[in-house]
Amino acid sequence: MSDLVTPLNAWFRAHSRPLPWRAPGYGAWGVLVSEFMLQQTPVARVVPLLEAWLSRWPTPADLASAPPAEAVQHWANLGYPRRALWLHRAAVEIRDRHDNVVPRDVEALLALTGVGDYTARAVAVFAYGDHHPVVDTNTRRVIARVIGGRSQPGPAARRDLDEMAALLPTNRTEAATFNAATMELGAVICTARTPRCAECPIAQSCAWRAAGYPDTGDTRRRQARYEGSDRQARGAVLRVLRTANGHAAPIDGVAADWPDPAQRDRAIDSLIADGLAEASDGILRLPR
Repeated sequence: MSDLVTPLNAWFRAHSRPLPWRAPGYGAWGVLVSEFMLQQTPVARVVPLLEAWLSRWPTPADLASAPPAEAVQHWANLGYPRRALWLHRAAVEIRDRHDNVVPRDVEALLALTGVGDYTARAVAVFAYGDHHPVVDTNTRRVIARVIGGRSQPGPAARRDLDEMAALLPTNRTEAATFNAATMELGAVICTARTPRCAECPIAQSCAWRAAGYPDTGDTRRRQARYEGSDRQARGAVLRVLRTANGHAAPIDGVAADWPDPAQRDRAIDSLIADGLAEASDGILRLPR
């Protein structure tokens, strides 16, 4: 597999973005927090908030001792605020079950709230240097094109881990670099809409390129439009609570100018169901 590993790892070492979680000794807690934040959120939005978060809560116990409302408040514009609650719960679990040390074992990581296949392996590989396949959307696209000759990957599946594992070199350091390099290639070169094939270090090995770049379709489920969606209504409600005195406000006044009152009410109900808000005596507040 050196036909891919050698040129891709060399390219990554020369051209990768200097992201904070890639710095030597960044620590497992920092890596875990970064992975929570990076889920469906652009890197440019994550970097400043990550640094502020780790300055405020440098260990899992620091976050665990804070009210969940503070985690939701400081999640700010990262989107999908349930991740803030999940990260808070994971911090409590790390403090209580693992003596305030982010676990190394993949199964122990998977047992934490909000941690799935990708995040567990990312922490084990990038924080601890263990040998596992790490597969995100960018990785799947690169593999689909280079190995499968397809323009886009199919829906995420367990076999994705097996496909990446088959490509990994045995050396742990080189395997970790290859995991990161494949993700980086998909993020900045082998992008979904406008791949920069002339700059790709493994273009000569790409089955999709060799086949003449056929459009093989995209069978993944599309995300619903944000504008006018329930997600947008939920965001409007949370913005009010984040900025309200004591993170609480009368329910009737929260996002009262939302154009669809039924959608606003539905958003409030869903936030309460998700644990992102609490309601009592006509007052809506962030979770305590």
